[in-house]
Amino acid sequence: MRSTTETQGRVLVTGGSRGVGRSLSVALAASGWDVVLTYRRQAELAAETVTEIRDAGGSAEAVELDLENGEHLDRVFAGQPFTALVASAAASAFKKITEFRADHLERSWSTNVLSFVTLAQRAVATMPPGGRIVAVTSYGSQRAFPFYGALGADKAALESWVRHMAAEFGPRGITVNAVNGGLFDTDSFRYVYGRNGMPADDVLVERIPLGRLGTAAELAAAVEFLLSPGASYVTGSTRVVDGGLTVVASPFWSDIDAATDQQEETP
Repeated sequence: MRSTTETQGRVLVTGGSRGVGRSLSVALAASGWDVVLTYRRQAELAAETVTEIRDAGGSAEAVELDLENGEHLDRVFAGQPFTALVASAAASAFKKITEFRADHLERSWSTNVLSFVTLAQRAVATMPPGGRIVAVTSYGSQRAFPFYGALGADKAALESWVRHMAAEFGPRGITVNAVNGGLFDTDSFRYVYGRNGMPADDVLVERIPLGRLGTAAELAAAVEFLLSPGASYVTGSTRVVDGGLTVVASPFWSDIDAATDQQEETP
């Protein structure tokens, strides 16, 4: 249910048809944002998200966006300027580095990095002072793990772009930040970690200090904060939302045998 009768502004959410993007769209609409969510292929899922938002009293529309299609870009940025841009769309090939073809790397870069820069360029041209830009990244930007080389490198590039944009757009009164997520219980998580012999969920969860997967709503809450007045002096930062995953290292607490854990301290 929409929590305020006064709009917070107009926000563009990329990849809003599923996963984290869908949760972001729903959460932002509930807090009073007029949401424009983009999709590339999942028109039906995007329509379902719009219906869910509108049924709850929020404002939303879905727009097809292929960045190589100039008409799509013109359509997205026609009309009222955006107050905020949230880049959550992501896609890549999940392979060993030795198995990547050039087209895999080009598509990954185009979808994850080029799209963010292109949309930010378009958005800031008309974005008012007080505008917000947020990129959704992941712990693969900081840590290496199997089959994530291309996407992890792209997410690291996004965080670098965030810092450069924050410095350049600051004089316009526009903040630029990133939200770096850990392991979340979403369809994307099931896709990436349910293949290629990856560990079972319980093994992964053992490594997380908070002892559970995150929820898309928890990631959305971090994005909401960065779009809020309370974050007006926060820019160029990467906010980590990962249950403590990236602050630990082997040996993990889950590796410590209960008996060993109870041993007496050495005098």
